[in-house]
Amino acid sequence: MAGRKQFDVDEALRRAMHVFWRWGYSEASIDRLTEGTGLGRGALYGTFGDKSAPFRKSLQRYAQTYHPLYEQALSGPHQSPSAVVAAYLQVALNRIADPTVPDGCLLTVSATQIPALDAEGRAMVRAMIDGLRARLEQALLAAGAGEQEAAELALCTLATNKSLAVLSRAGFSGGALAFLAAARQEVTRPSPHRG
Repeated sequence: MAGRKQFDVDEALRRAMHVFWRWGYSEASIDRLTEGTGLGRGALYGTFGDKSAPFRKSLQRYAQTYHPLYEQALSGPHQSPSAVVAAYLQVALNRIADPTVPDGCLLTVSATQIPALDAEGRAMVRAMIDGLRARLEQALLAAGAGEQEAAELALCTLATNKSLAVLSRAGFSGGALAFLAAARQEVTRPSPHRG
């Protein structure tokens, strides 16, 4: 029927998300987006708008796909703060090991390109990172961490997560990334010498 889209918008968005994930906002050219989505320029603009619009929609889709996995992992109950850290980082390791998606993390690559984003995109990236950090703090508090410890562990765990994403893009093996995640968990265990 004339005027109806002859393609799957949801699938086009999934593919656009992978383009932004692989290349980052700055390098996700319109040519790469049309090639990656299979849409012509007219269909791309007609469906999503300018480049910043499909980027924001891709970021939303990424969060809708992966943040529930973090939520499930953090829901507990966890017997210790180190168990919270282990559960959180395992979600990142599982995503990194998935051969059907690009290396790294769309949120991480987007954070590295904050200057290239419009104000709405910058705000979305920061809000998503802040949301993950806050949820980590809540889970750590529920697992017995004190307020300062929970805040510090949440920040360090989030930093480890982002490091895993960057190192995976640089070609580090799954074994090396798992070692890094395990080392982070070791730091969260109480020292027998603490008094």
